[in-house]
Amino acid sequence: MADMINEKDRAELKLILADLKSPVRLLLFTRKSACPACARQEELLRELCALTAILKLEVHDTVLDGDTALNYKIDKTPATAVVGARDHGIRFYGFTGGFEFSSLLEAIIMVSTGRTNLDPQLEALVKKIEKPVHLQVMTTLTCQYCPAMVHVAQQFAFINEHIRADMVEAAEFPELSKKHEVTGVPKTIINGTASFTGALPAPAAYLEIIKAVDPGQYETLMEQVRKAQSAGKIKKAEPGHLYELVIVGGGPAAMSAAVYAARKGLDVALVAKKLGGQINYTAGIENYLGLAKVSGAEMTEAFRAHMERHPVAQALGSRVTKIEKSGPEFVLSMEDGKLFKALSVIYCAGKEYRRLDVPGEERFMGKGIAFCATCDAPLYKGKKVAVIGGGNSAFTSARDLLGFASEIHLVHRRLDFRADASLVQEVSRAANVTFHNPMEVQEYLGTDKLTGIRLESPDGKKKLDLAVDGVFLEIGLTPNSAPLKNFIELNPVGEVPVDRNQNTAEKGLFAAGDVTDTEEKQISIAAGQGALAALSAYKYLADNKLTKSKVSLKEAWQ
Repeated sequence: MADMINEKDRAELKLILADLKSPVRLLLFTRKSACPACARQEELLRELCALTAILKLEVHDTVLDGDTALNYKIDKTPATAVVGARDHGIRFYGFTGGFEFSSLLEAIIMVSTGRTNLDPQLEALVKKIEKPVHLQVMTTLTCQYCPAMVHVAQQFAFINEHIRADMVEAAEFPELSKKHEVTGVPKTIINGTASFTGALPAPAAYLEIIKAVDPGQYETLMEQVRKAQSAGKIKKAEPGHLYELVIVGGGPAAMSAAVYAARKGLDVALVAKKLGGQINYTAGIENYLGLAKVSGAEMTEAFRAHMERHPVAQALGSRVTKIEKSGPEFVLSMEDGKLFKALSVIYCAGKEYRRLDVPGEERFMGKGIAFCATCDAPLYKGKKVAVIGGGNSAFTSARDLLGFASEIHLVHRRLDFRADASLVQEVSRAANVTFHNPMEVQEYLGTDKLTGIRLESPDGKKKLDLAVDGVFLEIGLTPNSAPLKNFIELNPVGEVPVDRNQNTAEKGLFAAGDVTDTEEKQISIAAGQGALAALSAYKYLADNKLTKSKVSLKEAWQ
């Protein structure tokens, strides 16, 4: 039988493990008669322990060694406890292969060296948690971002004896995944009830835990944190007040524009449903200058904290539905009925995943309907899924699902596919793939959970109810430009045309980011456009004597 750890990896691991300090015990709990994954986990741990004398493996049968299992609070197998001088409550349930091998390695290093590498201030806050906290991070072995969340949970457990942290391989424990409605990973369950999805940075994860175990303290803490980070400059936007500039949107372009506008002395407000934009749905970012690898949540937090160091008024929780102009003033109507007025506007509403807008979609979004098959495919092991779309994204999702789903139904509204021929051919050869084209989704079926989709051919002659456990939407992105539809002319795909200085066809109205007709859609490009739009807005206001800012025009472009 081939070794689980190849020769190259063994050499690298020996170098890493050479820095271990104190002995670490790996306690594996198995049930050899009813646990297929137990043998694989034991083999992996034996090979790992053979690389250093500091690691010791102890194998226990949960039935024969029931008292030991009970003592370590083991309730399923395979289970691996990482124990140092004391038990820190760090557990791995399932096979620690794939990306989760790095989680196991990080836990071993932390327990052996005693280093968490957490910010000292955050570590002090975590140590103060006195209520019992049980964190279960539901993962898949194909999710490259899950280890980051596992490590945060286990850092907290390491420094606070009231906290337990489990990595749980979701595909290995389908009943637990079903109980907690795990349709995307990583998903962190707090004390069996509250939860959050995504690889949050440590400070944000701490706040989620406090919100779950002590809501009163959470509200107080949040206010203190935001005030401290913003140096007291956070303020609410006032409906009816005439702002020199209102920025629409909450993504990188909007927050960048807000920083630049505030630094130029403008009376500025930012209005958005929430901060972050598309990066909220991005698990990992590796192409932003200066940040070699960062999660979407971490980037949103960093951008927000930077923006809130400046006097930018905010109105969050509601979308702009309409933009009009009365003389030199813009009037922005919000979905909650409020009105905001401005002498200039930067529109940065971005794009969002295109949806079908059919009955049941909103109800099952995140509860059976998802957008990332790469991470979530193992959750559908032995289940039936549908992939909606006909391009490369749809066929890539179908390919990611091949080794997991029992049935894959690829639904496309046209007869011909737009994906690369080689990709179409690869997916077509799979025995568990069925094509439904041309067919359109008319409705999502189910009551408490998604049970299927209703299909119909474009000519209405063919109808079909398809039983599926999950749906992956792979139909692209759409610009959030509806509020401008009757105000300025959009391009054929609904994007906002802009010139080199982010001007639109309407004087005083600027646009930046993914909602514009700029061909490349990247975070760094959006942030740059936001900055340029703010400088252009300042120049427009100064040229038309509409601003009270004391910053000179020359300084504005520096």
